Amino acid sequence: MSPSVQLLKDRYLKNIKENPELYIGIELEFPIVHTKGQPTDIEVSKELMRFLVDALSLEVEKEDQDGDPIQLVEPLSQDRILFEVSYTTLEFAFGRARNIKEVEGRFETYMTVIQRKLGEKDHAIRGWGIHPNWDINDNRPVAYPRYQMLMDYLKMGSRQERADLHDFPDYGAFICGSQVQLDVSKSNYLRVINAFTQIEAAKAYLFANSQFSGAEWDTLISRDIFWEDSMHGIYPENVGVNAKLFKDEDDFFDYLDRSAIFTAERDWETYYFSPIRARDYLDTDEITAYTLNGKETLLVPQEKDFQTHRSYQFQDLTTRGTVEFRSVCTQPLDRTFASAAFHLGLLVNLDKLETYLETASFFEKFGRDYKSLRRQFSKKQLTDEERDGIVQFSKDLVAIAEQGLEMRGQREMTYLEPLKEDLKP
Repeated sequence: MSPSVQLLKDRYLKNIKENPELYIGIELEFPIVHTKGQPTDIEVSKELMRFLVDALSLEVEKEDQDGDPIQLVEPLSQDRILFEVSYTTLEFAFGRARNIKEVEGRFETYMTVIQRKLGEKDHAIRGWGIHPNWDINDNRPVAYPRYQMLMDYLKMGSRQERADLHDFPDYGAFICGSQVQLDVSKSNYLRVINAFTQIEAAKAYLFANSQFSGAEWDTLISRDIFWEDSMHGIYPENVGVNAKLFKDEDDFFDYLDRSAIFTAERDWETYYFSPIRARDYLDTDEITAYTLNGKETLLVPQEKDFQTHRSYQFQDLTTRGTVEFRSVCTQPLDRTFASAAFHLGLLVNLDKLETYLETASFFEKFGRDYKSLRRQFSKKQLTDEERDGIVQFSKDLVAIAEQGLEMRGQREMTYLEPLKEDLKP
């Protein structure tokens, strides 16, 4: 086994249990929008965070370089409210929960207070996967090293010779997603990753919510292009739909070994550099790297740099013993938890899902190039044949998810109702 694969296995397998209890982790990102079409006032955003400390009895966990709170934590639930990349995106990262209902209850409590406070200054949280005023907003990163590094790294795209990178390196400031993490075991994590890779076409159809006004892209999910045609997608194994299904653990980690390392820390200083595949990283003698103020330096790769490795596949094995599903746009507020319920139900009903996918007529008609299927079924206009095929595929998956939720006995099936409504003739 190569040293890089061993380091990746050490990082990603250490917290996976044999028979874990199933917890749910939900992360929701939302644009903070000026309700009269003006740019978001980031001073309103900052004031909101200061207000929430007392209004919701939260503790300040992180501050920016100016001393403003940028991440708050609720001590009991471990819910976090934070800025995600920019001061115009608010994220709710909920502590692990046993069911969706308890997360929804806490979310509604937070949102009631937040919407009232923002409304005083003609601002509001909106359920959109892209900020509608992305082109006039102050898209600077939060004054915090990780976000500043990320934005500087993405701007390196303008220095690449590749012609297929888009011209929006600050996209991290204005795209918003809905992520869910679910506990997996040593025996099922690859099964979960493989099964969910196969359903990305249906997820594209069910959850598309980020059409972009700034480019002529034939897609309702601009977040895919933002990720894949940026510095994050220099190596295709680093982002998006997995290009293959994995035969075994070694096959999976060989794939992960092709993902990118692009940042390192030395003496509490954050550096970024052109991406290097994990498999090549330790064999690289020196790296030309940059500090946050643009100073160029040379770094010698170290094994500890693998501790900041992060890939961005849509089915992402995390260091917490979970798989994170990260291909869904932020959803309209009246269906915020539909995605979490869909993923949860399918995971609980994994045997049924796998059996269905083996013989699904959808694949007989449209093939099994899962990356291409995701793009095909997020187009703005579908043919009648495409629509008929994806609607039936999606109906079948929602039914399997609903059965899984019924098996849990937590009354979570109601969260699927908006999807079922969309799929009616």
